[in-house]
Amino acid sequence: MDDSGSLTGAYSDDSVLFRVLRHLGWDALANIGYFTLPTLPVAVLSGPAFFQRRLARRSLALLEARPGQLVLDAGCGRGDTTARLGAAGCRALGVDIQPAQIDQARRRFGSRSGVHFAVADATALPPRAADIPLPDGSLDRVHCLEAAFHFGHEGRTSFLSECFRLLRPGGRLVLVDVTSRTDQPIGALDPNGLVRGTWRFDDIEPYERYPLMASAAGFTTHRVLDWTTPVLHRAAQISALFAGTASTRAGRQALCVRWPGLRELDAREWDEVIAIVRAHQAIGRRTRYAAYVFESMGESPVSVEAGKRQISGQA
Repeated sequence: MDDSGSLTGAYSDDSVLFRVLRHLGWDALANIGYFTLPTLPVAVLSGPAFFQRRLARRSLALLEARPGQLVLDAGCGRGDTTARLGAAGCRALGVDIQPAQIDQARRRFGSRSGVHFAVADATALPPRAADIPLPDGSLDRVHCLEAAFHFGHEGRTSFLSECFRLLRPGGRLVLVDVTSRTDQPIGALDPNGLVRGTWRFDDIEPYERYPLMASAAGFTTHRVLDWTTPVLHRAAQISALFAGTASTRAGRQALCVRWPGLRELDAREWDEVIAIVRAHQAIGRRTRYAAYVFESMGESPVSVEAGKRQISGQA
């Protein structure tokens, strides 16, 4: 991701889907959420916020960060996860390429102890961000929750190299991302661009390729957790119920009783939301959701060009 242009309007009311999600309860967090089967009825009635917080907790727990450690929260969005790290006693630096997101993060959490925010490209970090120097080996942990799919393949390669350069020996990167089941181009799965246009991305990485890319950057893979079912599959069940309800006038009226803000949608916007949700359901059958835990053991990284050759040979 070379600049913020490709993300202009993402996670904002420029998208009718994000307007709907805001009315349903999206606020400080903008992840999909982690849903367990017994709690699905709660999700239908209460909205996603509880489940988004649950996903954030699970992702942060994989860091095993300790008080006093310097932790980079890459693609921090509105700052909730950065603030959680600060509350745990870490020196937390949240970076995001979108100035509007960082503005929100600063308004919400900027006064909290140990929490810092900066507009920066996580794939090419500056020598200093929010007055925190970032020399080689300066970081203890890096966290990246549902952000790397925006970077593009080259950006993800650069991000992994940046993380390895900045992490001290024994440091850890937790990368949680939407991935594909195959290397089939995303355009074949999203022919009308409804999913890509909503989330502002061009492609996603195959599930099996991420560890290869991390290895090429110098990391060892500590753990890989497949969260496809509790994240994607159950979110798809909820969204299918929403789309089905929204397909009738009576259903829309019922949704508006529960979430009055939805009354602002006109008939065309309701139809657009249904089309976007159904496009997500179609692409969801060919995608996975994974949490990767990579560790820096202080070994010399494989060069980027060698990494690319290794990856292309395995893909």
